[in-house]
Amino acid sequence: MKNKKKVIGNTVFFFALFGLTAYAVLKGKELSELAEVLKSVKPAYYIAGLVMIVVFVCCESYIIYRMLRLLHYNDVPKRNCVKYSFVGFFFSCITPSATGGQPMQLYYMNRDKVDISVGTVILMIVTILYKFVLVFLGALIFLFRHFLVAEYIGKAAFFFYLGMALNVFCVAFMLILVFEPTLASKIVLWLFQKLEKFHILKKKEERLEKLQNSMIEYHKAAAIIQGHRIFIFRMFVVTLIQRLIHFSITYLVYRAMGLSALGFIDVVALQSVISISVDMLPLPGGMGISEGLFLNIFKKIFVGGLLYPAMLLSRGISYYALVLISAVMTGVAHVTIKRKE
Repeated sequence: MKNKKKVIGNTVFFFALFGLTAYAVLKGKELSELAEVLKSVKPAYYIAGLVMIVVFVCCESYIIYRMLRLLHYNDVPKRNCVKYSFVGFFFSCITPSATGGQPMQLYYMNRDKVDISVGTVILMIVTILYKFVLVFLGALIFLFRHFLVAEYIGKAAFFFYLGMALNVFCVAFMLILVFEPTLASKIVLWLFQKLEKFHILKKKEERLEKLQNSMIEYHKAAAIIQGHRIFIFRMFVVTLIQRLIHFSITYLVYRAMGLSALGFIDVVALQSVISISVDMLPLPGGMGISEGLFLNIFKKIFVGGLLYPAMLLSRGISYYALVLISAVMTGVAHVTIKRKE
């Protein structure tokens, strides 16, 4: 019942934020003119964008699948890994700071007999790679495309540097949890002891025993991953490709509008800046601020009345279409589970 109330609350918050964002973005705009520009885009571009979204999600599915095989979970089929990814993206999109994605992924993984501690390590590695790629791309932009910060980003640079700092801190902290499992165990046990001390949790010996057993499995999984550095590097490459595919949607929109003055690398770099800026902010999918940053950063690029249609297309495909497709897949997964029960 608590989970249902939480889901309903997050959904209401999501739609309220969506309504406010739509109102702020479209206020005072001629909707007929926006519609005309969107109609002028060839259907092939829309189809290509949706294909890119599906490939983006499936890249994460591939990483989860490979990690499960590495940790000797050979009975989990690929289609289930696709399910974990769509469920994760859906709940990440509708919850602040994407906090709802991984718990739901763990729930579905556990139903497939994947130990929660093992699933935790896998999803932590996925998150580290996901955020480390952002840091990596941010560093490349700073070193080789710093002129973009001065020419296009301007006042939004504050959010870019803040996002970089928060992601660096987050990656460093999570690396400690994975590669220093003993320290991770001490932190988790200390937290549970404090919760019991302040009577937030009732003191139960069986809970402590269960937690210690889970941490043993966590140690084993972390140790296996530590011994496969080349494998982790390969998964980093997959994650890098995944992120570039997602950021390339803006370049797809750029070309769909008939523009070509700016190169692929620069457009993708600017979209990377937006994602780095909003990644750690406590808003579902960075909703509201992502649209604002897009309008601020791309105003010199999408000129002649193309800025708002470009933003609607880019965000519509890269975020809102992702929410809808993930929602459908999550519904299918839920119905499938109910039938099995």
